[in-house]
Amino acid sequence: MKLTKADARPQSGGKKFVSRADAVVLMIASAAAAFATTVMTVSGLIGYTGGPVTLALPVATTEHAATGLMPGVTGHFTAVEATLPALPSGPAALLAWAAALNQIGFLAVLVLVFLLAYRLRSEILFNPGSAWTVGSCGAVLALFATTGQILDAIARGRLAEMIGANTRIPGESHSFAADFNIAPLMLGLVLMLVAGAFQYGRRLQHDTDGLV
Repeated sequence: MKLTKADARPQSGGKKFVSRADAVVLMIASAAAAFATTVMTVSGLIGYTGGPVTLALPVATTEHAATGLMPGVTGHFTAVEATLPALPSGPAALLAWAAALNQIGFLAVLVLVFLLAYRLRSEILFNPGSAWTVGSCGAVLALFATTGQILDAIARGRLAEMIGANTRIPGESHSFAADFNIAPLMLGLVLMLVAGAFQYGRRLQHDTDGLV
């Protein structure tokens, strides 16, 4: 019996979920978003080096009590928006690295969208490089975005202590305060799992190749 291989290009006909025009729009949108966010990130980095800088800083102590609340209700501030005339070199460098790493992680997602749209446009989505592309973008997103958030939290915590927002009081416990978004980490791990599924699917395809 003569063995045949399945064509890598899908059968024509039928309604497509993403047309070629849609794929082109996605490519243009992802490229435009990459350019715009990069310009904004660079502008923010320049702002850290000179002039007044306004930042939301975490407050880890309970000494900043909220006033004007209903009777019987107590509360304290967990963040303060502070305007600093200039940033110290240490926290400024950490904030700059954090912004750059977060942008790299975001660019990884945009690159993945662009490449997937390009392959949808050419009607060849699953190829030997699909798993590597998805997995690499997921790893970059998870690693860089998580590291960027950690550096940002360290920098803002140091600034809060420098301006006296987190002054240590005898007898009061002091904990590290930070806002951490686990969405980039989870999305990166999901993309890595999808890459593993792609690779496993291609292995199964190779095992069954020629049987149909």
